[in-house]
Amino acid sequence: MDLAHERYEALERNILCANPSADVRRIRAAFEYANDHHGPQLRKSGEPYIIHPIAVAEIVNELELDQDSIIAALLHDCIEDTDSTHDDIARLFSPQIADLVEGVTKLTRMQYTSREDEQMENLRKMFMAMAKDVRVILIKLCDRLHNMRTLQYQSDKKQKEKALETMEVYAPIAHRLGMQKLKWELEDLALEYLDPVGYHDVKEELANITTLHAGFVDNMQAHIEQRLSEEGVKCRVYGRLKHIYSIYRKMYAQSKTLNEIFDLYAFRVIVDDIPACYNVLGCVHDMFKPVLGRFKDYIGTPKPNNYQSLHTTVVGREGIPFEVQIRTWQMHQTAEYGVAAHWKYKEGMANERLGTEREFEWVRKLLESQQDADPDEFVRTLRVDMFSDEVFVFTPNGDVKSLPAGATPIDFAYSIHSAVGNSMTGARVNGRIVTFETPLKNGDIVEIITSKSARGPSRDWMKICKSNEARNKIRQWFKKERREENIATGRAMFESELRHLGLTLAAITATPDLLDTLLKRVRFGSLDELYAAIGYGGLSAQKAAGRMREEMNRLGRLERQRAEHEAMQAAVSSGETVYPSTGKAAAPPPRHSVSGIIVEGLDNCMVKFSKCCTPVPGDPVVGFITKGYGVSIHRKDCPNADPARRKPEEEGRWVKVSWAQAGESTFRTSLEISAKDRDGLALDVAMALSAQKAKLNTLAARSQPDGYAIINLELYVQDQRELNGVINKLSQIPGVFLVRRAGG
Repeated sequence: MDLAHERYEALERNILCANPSADVRRIRAAFEYANDHHGPQLRKSGEPYIIHPIAVAEIVNELELDQDSIIAALLHDCIEDTDSTHDDIARLFSPQIADLVEGVTKLTRMQYTSREDEQMENLRKMFMAMAKDVRVILIKLCDRLHNMRTLQYQSDKKQKEKALETMEVYAPIAHRLGMQKLKWELEDLALEYLDPVGYHDVKEELANITTLHAGFVDNMQAHIEQRLSEEGVKCRVYGRLKHIYSIYRKMYAQSKTLNEIFDLYAFRVIVDDIPACYNVLGCVHDMFKPVLGRFKDYIGTPKPNNYQSLHTTVVGREGIPFEVQIRTWQMHQTAEYGVAAHWKYKEGMANERLGTEREFEWVRKLLESQQDADPDEFVRTLRVDMFSDEVFVFTPNGDVKSLPAGATPIDFAYSIHSAVGNSMTGARVNGRIVTFETPLKNGDIVEIITSKSARGPSRDWMKICKSNEARNKIRQWFKKERREENIATGRAMFESELRHLGLTLAAITATPDLLDTLLKRVRFGSLDELYAAIGYGGLSAQKAAGRMREEMNRLGRLERQRAEHEAMQAAVSSGETVYPSTGKAAAPPPRHSVSGIIVEGLDNCMVKFSKCCTPVPGDPVVGFITKGYGVSIHRKDCPNADPARRKPEEEGRWVKVSWAQAGESTFRTSLEISAKDRDGLALDVAMALSAQKAKLNTLAARSQPDGYAIINLELYVQDQRELNGVINKLSQIPGVFLVRRAGG
């Protein structure tokens, strides 16, 4: 028996253990169909491709989903990676299974102008399928989990891309669906590739502290069980350490040490009913000293993903703080498996559309509000709507509203209804009149004052509100009510941004063909549509102008290449010797530049810029002839180019180099910023770079234990003058005391 059939037989045994009445004949038929169609395909690990669908089906079975979901998991890559079609699967299995497979399938056969556009359309398609049948996203999450478990076989670039997408999109979706167990594993797996150093630092510290507190979990668990048994409470108690990413966030986002994290250890007490939950809470507070301000009642006020539990933080005799979570068995299943825990299809409700249920209203809202969204905005909306911290406030009638942390009365008004927000003239919080900018806190009672004569929202409200729901409803109002004003405002903003980039509106509208091409790049049919979108806030003028400049540069390069090719052909036909790099007749200059560098005594040699000091035009430079990689260019003040450190036997490999005449090329360079750590520091750095029009490649920030922060930047500049301007701008940021170049 081969590996694929061995794995499938194990899967079938597990399915029968969970559901003895399962129709394994249909499930085996799906396996055989997928196995035949994937055929000799291999994964990056070298395993037969069919192992992946089997592994996804195993995870689906662990969630105890129905057999249609297991069959769809086995078939989920057939439409995308084989010649199988939706009609084939619908005919052989069922239309419902075919729809599930189609919902999980990426839009791989369509062409997009950018990776962001493709990602947005794939996500939008997945959410539309999810609104009809939530099993689509459950299967997709299982698919992503297995891909993350086997990510070590992918390239470094692919690892980073998949890990980032998992952290920004799939883990938040799991959180929103209440699937905490799956979410935690996705986060830990993604963190290992996004910040391997930080991941292993936390892992090692956890191992050390576990050794230091050996026996603490077992002793505390036994102590709680004994007391509750004496009180006659039937329960189950177990303890655990927090997962790695949860600790990582608190250590790096809040600059805390491991000893400052109160809920490093967490104990769960699971009981039969809600009264017993509060009885246990009283016992726990009698046994241990509670930490003030660390009690949360998610039973009385459940989270939007239906999570319910009592949370309290206490300190034991050993002086170690720990969290106690108290819940019923039903709450525990919901907390671990979310929507999968109360799966409707298992309850004989197969004809009821899950998309109509209150729990999935956020999916429909997301799709409705993002119909015309820019790709970057769409993905950012996912992160804010699904993974932001929350604040719970009350209407005057006692209804609970969940809003993003930092939300204002504007967010509250639009969470009730668009008409309430659009006619809002004031707000009261806990009976007192407040400004629109006032951040709401947990437990606030908020009342919105409206007026029929209100003139509608202000554009400034979009800068004040925190929720995407409010921002999108304000945009929709301006889109419908003020089109002419939007066009005029958007045109002025767009022309202003073009001037900053050295472009003119006349250059863009030079020919109808050019204008059509440029408008396709920003996904609009006419300039008026573009202006209106900028005017109501659907697209930033900076982004629109930037994309048009990129497209014009691309078209210009194509035109130059075409002209060079025609010149070369003409020269060849006349019998002249030509240089392919220039397309010109033979008359080579004595000094030739490569990548903007002239190497004395060498022509047409390979040139690379060293990563240790990242030189840019204007820097004094020197070259080193490497073995097999051409000439490596260093700044003269680079430690690696220091004459005192040069090896005598390599002295002859150091050569004189100089910069060629300035061109349009940009050069990658690195900066390190040292600053006093504070909230908003990274944002101020990003704003300063934006003000200088600097093209940023990467930004990495890390807090230091002494209250300072180090920010490493990698950016592209044309020359030293532009770089000095960036350094001067960064040096003016409050709290920054040193900006230096790498290798300097």
